[in-house]
Amino acid sequence: MRKYFIKTPWIVKKIFPNYIWNMPRYDNAVYLSFDDGPHPRITSWVLDELKKYNAKASFFCIGKNVVEHPDIYHRIISEGHAVGNHTHNHLNGWKVSDQEYVQDINKAAKHISTNLFRPPYGRIRGKQFNKLNKAMEKDTKIIMWDVLSADFDIAVSPEQCLKNVMSNTKAGSIIVFHNSEKAYINLRYALPIVMQLLNEKKCLFKKIEFK
Repeated sequence: MRKYFIKTPWIVKKIFPNYIWNMPRYDNAVYLSFDDGPHPRITSWVLDELKKYNAKASFFCIGKNVVEHPDIYHRIISEGHAVGNHTHNHLNGWKVSDQEYVQDINKAAKHISTNLFRPPYGRIRGKQFNKLNKAMEKDTKIIMWDVLSADFDIAVSPEQCLKNVMSNTKAGSIIVFHNSEKAYINLRYALPIVMQLLNEKKCLFKKIEFK
């Protein structure tokens, strides 16, 4: 049984107003994001797909993967995309102590320069949230999402993954994909079609940033 929302309910967004669930809806912009990289093959493929539409996106990186694949990480930045901290070891904030969680974020922050943070699994305690500005740069933004593609779920078909995104995306939506081995079958099918269809709707692909 599925234990996650494809479309984040409005009540969840209201309960946690300090988290970023959507971006502004002007310019008919949508915000593609990719978790769990960088991955040498999959992230490179994603970057090539984005180039086809001159699209910008946001990559929430795992610190240990940045250490292992610095060239891919620097390619993300050099091509104008945003990067975010996704912890060093993909920790679930509900299953570890606050100290361990913040230390892991700190470890990732040594390799990922950003004020954007996305908690793995979307799970973070209030005390952990309150300590983030000390762990990272000032004015840290907790980036959640409006639309979850569910590409990571082996029970979800590539066609359903595509439907999840296209049926729920609106201007300002933050959409989550994963540049990981587990998600690659669904990602490889869905992402090119998503970008084609959204481009046909005159959507702009923007990165998440706060100036």
